[in-house]
Amino acid sequence: MPVAERIPTLRMVATLTAAGAEFSYAIRDFLDGFYESPSAAALAEDPPALDGVVPDGLRLDAYLGAVAEYFCRAHRYPLPAWTGDSRRFLKLPWFAMKTHAGRMLLLMDSPSAFRARNLFVSANALTRV
Repeated sequence: MPVAERIPTLRMVATLTAAGAEFSYAIRDFLDGFYESPSAAALAEDPPALDGVVPDGLRLDAYLGAVAEYFCRAHRYPLPAWTGDSRRFLKLPWFAMKTHAGRMLLLMDSPSAFRARNLFVSANALTRV
């Protein structure tokens, strides 16, 4: 079975998504590459805005900011300035689960980089097997 091509930067994830690639596949390929060879450079460049370009782009912009912050903190890399941009934060909360019980679980489990952006995901949202 061929191995998917690794996406080297979050900027490339956004660029490919804006060009029509499926975000979930692009972020998975980025994660696989990042876990193989973590680097601050993979997180440093400001990804282009997806809001107004793709459906749910506002959430994806915030998600990219959360991913960068999560890995910068985990690896003790300097936090890129772009992660603090207002477009990287949601005004209204978004939950990866729609049930009440699921939302309560996500409120407790979401990594802080995601919670700060009003994104509520599972604790293992960035885990790859």
